[in-house]
Amino acid sequence: MKHDSTTSRPPASLQVPAPLIDVGINLTHDSYDADRDAVIARARAAGVVQMIVTGSTGPSTRQAIELARARPGRLFATAGVHPHHATQLTPELLTELEQLARQPQVAAVGECGLDYFRNLSPRANQRDAFSRQLELAARIGKPVFLHQRDAHDDFVAILREHRPKLVGGVAHCFTGSGPQLKSYLELALAIGITGWICDERRGAHLVPLMREIPADRLLLETDGPYLLPRDLQPKPATRRNEPVYLPHIAAAVARARGEPVETLALSSTAAARKLFRLPDSVPPAS
Repeated sequence: MKHDSTTSRPPASLQVPAPLIDVGINLTHDSYDADRDAVIARARAAGVVQMIVTGSTGPSTRQAIELARARPGRLFATAGVHPHHATQLTPELLTELEQLARQPQVAAVGECGLDYFRNLSPRANQRDAFSRQLELAARIGKPVFLHQRDAHDDFVAILREHRPKLVGGVAHCFTGSGPQLKSYLELALAIGITGWICDERRGAHLVPLMREIPADRLLLETDGPYLLPRDLQPKPATRRNEPVYLPHIAAAVARARGEPVETLALSSTAAARKLFRLPDSVPPAS
């Protein structure tokens, strides 16, 4: 599938008989600038009826909210600062972030957390920014959209401290081990699964873990434009991921769980709507 303006119905392999929700799509990324409307249309044609657009900086949060305002009931936003940008979370931005996070289009606070893999912000700044955003989420009563890479122990310690005051959250793009999954489930988190599970080199360990996730806490996401499923056939023209591929991810997760893809679609959609308080009815495309 080339990235053009076509809105024709995707092939049967990229459709499921029940609606899906992409709980993590970086739709503000500049790789979508030329065909963002077509990306949204392709997703809808494939059965992806709602999407949560990730905010990871001040500007991307503002843009995510604007996208959600333009498509009420179909697009939603998160409001937050990714650990890569932790040094940008000044007192002024934190004040603005709270105002933004209170907007009705915002479903969660984040993407927030810790990333010790790249350390693009000093670890102390990351921990401080993470704590402040957890405090914000607790104040306004919205769930958190969480990022963790190579920082599990600190991540869990900080989250455990704040968890009693939080209304919920999702471990976004889970790629971890069985013990890490267990610790997240003990914290009553939802688990976000991406196309990482479709990578036989890096994601095979996730397959047996899928049965360990309660159906009411298993969410699906593309994390586009990143993490294009490696096993797509035919291979897409570029490596840009997009929500039209969410049914492919859903099929992989359903196989791993030993259940029909429609069952997974229904449970993951219900779980996403419950956690993020999304409407059950979706307005027609404009």
